[in-house]
Amino acid sequence: MIPMVNLKAQYEEIRDEIEQGIAETIANCSFILGPNVQNFEKEAAEYLGVKHAVGVASGTDALHLALLAEGIGVGDEVITTPFTFIATAEAICYVGATPVFIDIDPKTFNIDPDAIEQAITPKTKAIMPVHLFGQPADLTRIQQLCEKHGLKLIEDCAQSFGARVNGRQTGSFGSSAGFSFFPSKNLGAFGDGGLVVTQSDEIAEKLKMYHNHGSKVRYYHDVIGYNSRLDDMQAVILRVKLKRIEQYNAGRRRAAHLYSKLMADLPLTTPFEDGLGEHVYHQYTLLCDRRDDVLKALQDQQIGCAVYYPVPLHKQNVFKDAYAHVKLPVTEQVAATCLSLPICPSLEDKTIEQIVGVIRRTLVG
Repeated sequence: MIPMVNLKAQYEEIRDEIEQGIAETIANCSFILGPNVQNFEKEAAEYLGVKHAVGVASGTDALHLALLAEGIGVGDEVITTPFTFIATAEAICYVGATPVFIDIDPKTFNIDPDAIEQAITPKTKAIMPVHLFGQPADLTRIQQLCEKHGLKLIEDCAQSFGARVNGRQTGSFGSSAGFSFFPSKNLGAFGDGGLVVTQSDEIAEKLKMYHNHGSKVRYYHDVIGYNSRLDDMQAVILRVKLKRIEQYNAGRRRAAHLYSKLMADLPLTTPFEDGLGEHVYHQYTLLCDRRDDVLKALQDQQIGCAVYYPVPLHKQNVFKDAYAHVKLPVTEQVAATCLSLPICPSLEDKTIEQIVGVIRRTLVG
């Protein structure tokens, strides 16, 4: 069997360092907001080029708390993409705001900057682009629109840890940004975890309260907060992996480029790199009119594959009534034809060749 992400292989490479760190944490009994969390926040902030980083319990919480700290709330609108994991929209709904879904670019699958301005209304307070599959959205144009209309830029970086635009990390462009450390991410924990980053002292202060029961000083509570803290065990793992993130992302790019080279002559569309930023390939996602045939062929050979995402957010049961009038043809076409293949730093050339061989036999015989 070929998994989508070979976490076992990655673990074997760093087992000793992780187990030593976890053993020290257990011996010190420093489980909640311990030294590894504090050190990870500092190291992540330095790597990402931001002033503040606050560890939280998940990527969803990261977006939720970022929106809260930015003052987004009931009656506000946040422009975002419908082609993403539902957490993006959930976070907007959690604060009482309304997601405004607009169409995506047919090549990058990221939010289409050309569609943003016409979606802005007096209720619009923020734009939340998603750097989908590890390719940065067009931050230059989105920043310009935010400045022009006085809007917050809140980046969803759940899939883009380590991706850069003109040498700057995604997450460092917005007034705040949320990252996910779900195990399969480029920088993944051994469970849930997340991070909110910002350049603002004021926003950081709010985040530190919101993620810890609304408290600055123990047992003194200034706002209604949440129990959303990154624990020390996960921070141990993330610190070990953070030191290797450049290596991991380079491995993903190597695998992705080999895939694209081997499939250049097939009747499908390989991922497009727009050159505006550095793609880190959280997913390798292609388009194919015979997607379901290829999916079945791969599954029959026990090769991991997945459809990210089969149902756009505006078509999901939870949203479909409220957005029945919304037509987003590019998003809907991409959702009907997209397929993601195994991708991880340790993916070997021979394994990629095996996977492409199954696809080739399915499409051209």
